[in-house]
Amino acid sequence: MTRLHIDWTACEGRGACVELLPELLYRDEWGYPLAREKQPQVPPALEGHARRAVRDCPRLALRFVET
Repeated sequence: MTRLHIDWTACEGRGACVELLPELLYRDEWGYPLAREKQPQVPPALEGHARRAVRDCPRLALRFVET
């Protein structure tokens, strides 16, 4: 199973990942992404969107973690 990890030290809160994955992520009051679940699993139907979010993150703050 694949899940998403947000590297808080690299993230600048630009929100591109939230735009691509609103089913898994939302923004806090400062614009930083937060997971809707503690360890968000990427369902197969959202895998393409998740890959794009990871690839397009300007700070490389989002990545996949295989479980």
